[in-house]
Amino acid sequence: MAKDLEVAILFADVVGSTQLYEHLGDTRASETVSRCLEIMKEATYQNDGTVIKTIGDEVMATFPSVDEAMVAAKQMQARISARSGGKDDQPVSIRIGCHFGPVVKEHNDIFGAAVHTANRMTSQAKARQIVVSGTTVEHMTPEWRAQTRQIDVATVRGRLDEIALYEVLWQPEEATSMLPTIDWESKQRRPAKLTVTFRGKTVVVDDRRKSINLGRSEENDLVIKGNLISRIHAKVEKHRGKFLLVDQSTNGTFLHDAQGNESFIRRDSRELHGEGLIGLGAAAKPGSPLAIHYVCEE
Repeated sequence: MAKDLEVAILFADVVGSTQLYEHLGDTRASETVSRCLEIMKEATYQNDGTVIKTIGDEVMATFPSVDEAMVAAKQMQARISARSGGKDDQPVSIRIGCHFGPVVKEHNDIFGAAVHTANRMTSQAKARQIVVSGTTVEHMTPEWRAQTRQIDVATVRGRLDEIALYEVLWQPEEATSMLPTIDWESKQRRPAKLTVTFRGKTVVVDDRRKSINLGRSEENDLVIKGNLISRIHAKVEKHRGKFLLVDQSTNGTFLHDAQGNESFIRRDSRELHGEGLIGLGAAAKPGSPLAIHYVCEE
């Protein structure tokens, strides 16, 4: 029977396991990965956690509270780092990601958007790092919160907004030399929005609506019909306070800015500044029937 819970979801995996197998051979590498998994599971059990499953070289676990998850994460990092310090050992390290949120538990597994967010935290972590979401930091006690610093922002599948990434400084010397938190919010204040207009229809990209699609398919936010235009040709998105034009087409996208400069992108992105025209599949100039007008506003 399905059960709704709110938990700290933690993923921990061995970094560079493929290289371990190449360097040590199958038998020794498998033993090394198995030792890491046992350490990660043991730390989970010791802190009131539940091992949901192991997937190759990765452990997925849940904890009733963020603090318990952080104690377990710190133990995992410290114990595995200590074990890989011997002369005959191949250096091995892990990365850890965590997010606190609602999940549905069913048949000894968990499901929900929070699981994807936790997994995204892990993919953002480097070797010997613990990376958590801003929501996770909010559920920490002051003692743990004091050991975090914001390092980035990221997008997560299924979410329109960006989420803050924090590193948990689990080694005492790292906490002592902590750098100031990066003020990402101040970097995102300008420009505030971008308006895109085609044949009298205007859509706005801002903090409430962070991306729009352009193309000949009816499902796009702006529908532009033409022989050279792909079904979903391009998108305009706001990312870290910048507005980007991202081409996803066969024939590319053309830009014509207010100063008369022209540029072309295909399967790439370009930052939008000021005011100008976008052409899908063909160059757009003032008066062109398929010209799309954009303007950045503070």
